[in-house]
Amino acid sequence: MRDVPDDVLQLPLQYLKGVGPRKAADLKKAGLLTVEDLLFRFPLRYEDRSQLQPIASVKPGQTVAISGEVLSASLQTTRRTGFRLFTALVQDATGQIQAVWPNQAFLKDVIRPHTQIVLYGKAEYWGSRGMQITDPEFEILRDTDGEEPAGIHTGRIVPVYERTGSVTTNMQRKLVWEAIEQLPGEMFDPVPSEIRTREGWPGRAVALRRAHFPDAGTPADALNSFQTPSQRRMIFEDFFVFQTGLALRRQQNAEVRKALVCTVDDRVRQAARAVLPFKLTDGQRQALAEIVADLQKPWPMQRLLQGDVGAGKTIVAVLAALVAMENRYQVAFMAPTEILAEQHFRTLHKWLGATKHRVALLSGKVTAAERRTLLPSLERGDISLVVGTHALVQQQVKFKALALAVVDEQHRFGVLQRATLAAKGLHPDVLVMTATPIPRTLALTECGDMEVSVIRGLPPGRKPVRTLVKPDSRRQDIYDLVRQEILAGRQAYVIYPLVEESEKVDLKAATAMAEHLARDVFPDLTVALLHGRMKSDEKERAMREFVSGALNILVATTVVEVGVDVPNATVMVIEHAERFGLSQLHQLRGRVGRGTHESVCVLLYQSPWSEEARERLQAMSDTNDGFVIAEKD
Repeated sequence: MRDVPDDVLQLPLQYLKGVGPRKAADLKKAGLLTVEDLLFRFPLRYEDRSQLQPIASVKPGQTVAISGEVLSASLQTTRRTGFRLFTALVQDATGQIQAVWPNQAFLKDVIRPHTQIVLYGKAEYWGSRGMQITDPEFEILRDTDGEEPAGIHTGRIVPVYERTGSVTTNMQRKLVWEAIEQLPGEMFDPVPSEIRTREGWPGRAVALRRAHFPDAGTPADALNSFQTPSQRRMIFEDFFVFQTGLALRRQQNAEVRKALVCTVDDRVRQAARAVLPFKLTDGQRQALAEIVADLQKPWPMQRLLQGDVGAGKTIVAVLAALVAMENRYQVAFMAPTEILAEQHFRTLHKWLGATKHRVALLSGKVTAAERRTLLPSLERGDISLVVGTHALVQQQVKFKALALAVVDEQHRFGVLQRATLAAKGLHPDVLVMTATPIPRTLALTECGDMEVSVIRGLPPGRKPVRTLVKPDSRRQDIYDLVRQEILAGRQAYVIYPLVEESEKVDLKAATAMAEHLARDVFPDLTVALLHGRMKSDEKERAMREFVSGALNILVATTVVEVGVDVPNATVMVIEHAERFGLSQLHQLRGRVGRGTHESVCVLLYQSPWSEEARERLQAMSDTNDGFVIAEKD
């Protein structure tokens, strides 16, 4: 027998029964390598399958769990081009009901006749089809043939896990059961005993078992709101361990002393006033004051600058950079993509062009000859501010006096990047900017080793984006709106969803839509497609053509979600908006409304849609405030 680690939680998953090399590879793709990874991936929800509802008793409006045999399954076309329904007729001892999944053609290879299935979803009457369950979650119940423990999939409260790739909820449930059987009665518990006693919480082994396989009689409502003692204890453990780690990191940060400390005097203030293109908002002034105070402290700044899309974070970062440069220090400005780096370079060059400070761009587009000139200039200190991707922290890039690193659209400036800078003998101040609003309490938790500055509201002159929620039946009206804006000299995005489970189908639909728009709807306009599977140079070419105004309409998957600034784009149409999450919808909407013209975002939905999707789109329609949306999310 292979050597087993003393700590069962660190046991590789291939030690569990039924996990061969192929299944281990599937689990690894889902981020599951050890027993600990598996047991700390908790259920999404729970179904009381000791009380599955008979089909005959199902009433419209109920959210139900039923089990039965699939009698028939088929993919049906509709009158709407490219829109198909996958349907399955399910029967139990009391009756039959239809299950319907809109635009999920891949299910034809998953749900087949004569299989046993559990469905969980909302029942409703739908026209001539009668009673149906629309877009339900499902699980195929396979015969156990002695391979699985009896009674873990039915006849009890059952955990339902998120499917990842080929790792099904059924597979996870079986493996979790096997793993829990391996746990010792007593094991290391990071939650202090006095806290467990005070709260009435069980020990770690018992809590893990009950969080996955609750005892009979545990209220399903309490489980699905994660309020049982075992669940609350495991949630607390997660935060407790995380916060302890952050406290240690904060302590380490406070003990570091940076070599380059800025000072601020009247000369520096005057230099800042000279480059300021407009009056700062109250939120911008407050954030800048917090950052500049950090620049003058003896230990390195670790600060997150939050601001909604278009809130004016970049000018705040530029003024902070100016303070460092006026102290004869250098600044590195990092963006996640080449296109964003070039965009920042143009903006910074415009604002700082009249100053004595030299701004340079170091990206993949820079030729070898240009690099040979740039890198020595950077090392001599001739360049005050360099813009690029995270390649700026590579070994061959050397600075004379790097005092500030500004990182755009990346929540966490990685430990690796910090370590690379530290290895050069540098401990620069780090300012991380994000346009993804995080609720204050979550920001303090997630970014506990960082201070947080928040810019609320928009600068003067920025108009909020008008958001319309429209059914697919109003498509022609939307096309008329797009044409009207383009004739006025503007540009438009059309966004398609792309999800892992149906990526091939989604990509095909996006490609077909781009062809349809170019050929049938807007034959007199220029239309191009942008998606993540394209080669880098193809993506950049399409994006550059759109940025330059050469393209009228860009059909894209969600690759345009982060940071791209095209002030002339005033319309965004989001197809299948019911399939997007709230924060993703908000980030996409932020690609329009970046200029002085009024902009509109159209959320186009397909029926039938869930109540949750209806609430998401209503929230988008109700507010443009990303912080309000983050709280709702």
